[in-house]
Amino acid sequence: MRVKGGSTTRQRRKATKKRVEGAWGTKHTSFKIAHQTLLRSADYAYRDRKARKRDFRKLWNTRINAAVRELGYNYSTFINALHKAKIAINRKMLSELAINNHEEFKTLVETVMKK
Repeated sequence: MRVKGGSTTRQRRKATKKRVEGAWGTKHTSFKIAHQTLLRSADYAYRDRKARKRDFRKLWNTRINAAVRELGYNYSTFINALHKAKIAINRKMLSELAINNHEEFKTLVETVMKK
C-alpha cells in the first residue's frame, strides 16, 4: 500500500522555509533554494565561529602592543619576557588590564622587563 506523506512533507518544508525567514526573493519561498540557503549559511556559521576566535586574538595582540609601546617596549619582547618570568596570563586578560587598569598593567610590564 502506498503511503502519502503530504502533511509530513509539508510540515518539514514549512519548517525549513521558516528558518530562512528574512531571506530575499525566492530564497524564502522555494523549498529547494531555501534548503540550499540553509546549508550555505550553516557553512558560513561554522567557518565564522573559528574566524571570530582569530579576530579576537588579533585585537588583543594589537591592544597589548599599543599599551606596551607607550611604555617604550614592543609586543614581542614583552611576551617573551612574560614567558621567561613564567607568568601565565592570557592575552585577553592582558588586554583588559591594558585598557581598564592601566596602572596595574604598567607595574606588570615594569616588573617583567626588569628581570
